[in-house]
Amino acid sequence: MPDGTRPGTALDPLRSPAAAPGSVRRSQRWRWQIFAVTWIAYAGFYFVRQAFPVAKLGILDDPAVNHTLTSHTLGVIDAVYLAAYAVGQFAWGSWADRFGPRVVVIGGMAGAVVASAVIGLSSSLVVFGVAMAVQGLAQSTGWAPLCKNVTSFVPVKDRGRILGLWCTNYAFGGLAAPPFLGWWAYSVFDSWHAAFLAGSATLAVVLVLFVVFQRNEPADVGLPRPDAPETTAGSGAVPEPAEAPPTSREIYREILRNRMVLTLSAAYFLLKPARYALLLWGPVIVSERLPEVGKLEATLIPVAFGVAGVLAPMTVGWISDRLFSSRRVPPCVLSLGLLTVMLAAFAPLTATGSTGTMVGVLAVIGFGLYAADALIAGVAAVDSGGLAGAGTATGFVNGCGSVGAILGGLLPGFLATTVLFYGFAAAAALAGVVMLPHWNRTAVTA
Repeated sequence: MPDGTRPGTALDPLRSPAAAPGSVRRSQRWRWQIFAVTWIAYAGFYFVRQAFPVAKLGILDDPAVNHTLTSHTLGVIDAVYLAAYAVGQFAWGSWADRFGPRVVVIGGMAGAVVASAVIGLSSSLVVFGVAMAVQGLAQSTGWAPLCKNVTSFVPVKDRGRILGLWCTNYAFGGLAAPPFLGWWAYSVFDSWHAAFLAGSATLAVVLVLFVVFQRNEPADVGLPRPDAPETTAGSGAVPEPAEAPPTSREIYREILRNRMVLTLSAAYFLLKPARYALLLWGPVIVSERLPEVGKLEATLIPVAFGVAGVLAPMTVGWISDRLFSSRRVPPCVLSLGLLTVMLAAFAPLTATGSTGTMVGVLAVIGFGLYAADALIAGVAAVDSGGLAGAGTATGFVNGCGSVGAILGGLLPGFLATTVLFYGFAAAAALAGVVMLPHWNRTAVTA
């Protein structure tokens, strides 16, 4: 049927006051089960993704490899990874719309586990390059399909809050993975190889949980989608014939004509280099600005960036729903303004050499960056894609952002930190200017 329900399906238990208590509990259980398993899935991807940033400290100090794996070479490898990641983003969202998130995400997790294990067992530059390209394609299966998956169970009016809470997954992953992997690499085994192997083992466990507990959409468990039109139970009305679903090409054509999707894509291209520079080079940047700290401490200090990133999506999601009536652009523009100021202030503030100042600056940058990031790449992209094109729109926006992220992985290996952060500040300011004309835009599915 056009609304995704089956003949004889009862009213949506979350919307109908007459629904049986058992139906309400069942619908709520599935909503939170899908929320939990997809949250864990995307956080799990980070335990493989963050292995390379953690390993860089050991690689650059390892005489067996640091003559070939120089800082410039590591920057190029990051660029290879991010280029593959960008290519995958453009493809996998569309595949999720066509085949469902389950098959795409399971394949990606399996590929990420294998690629990380291969890197952990090798020191070859060629193996690094090839395996990191595979890792980029595998990692890109996560965001768009999982966003589509969780929002299939959530009504539009609640998306800001629920997807804002859900978006804490990648901030948590960026927060928890580095100290966890750093502990295995530098405290337990004293080998940077262990970071890759520990990440691979962690994601393998998450993969098993995903296979057992995930489902693609409410119809798979006998429930209507949350925004399905209400019907009269027992009315005997004959359902209308199902319309043919749009093809991937038709969906992409509509997405490319959608001005809001194109605006989000441009803003995300400008925003993402800063986030990926801190994710992929955070420990190295901290070590450069605070040369007296050790490797493990340099890995732990950027945790402040992740802690603020966990709080930001929840806060900004609630604000967008409650204070701005499900408009995503106003809180996004305000977050970008805060981010611009703090990125510009990074170099002078951290020149003091104070660990406390570094922690505070990274926390504020993390809050502003993750607040804007969660809105642009998550709920606003899903809102703009509509029901049929949510995965494609989210994948397209994230693909454009991932093209920008290539710069975030590449430039820290070549530019001074001061120049880098002033450039990031200018890009964040431009992203805010690009978003500003859409201040009153609401979700197309509302």
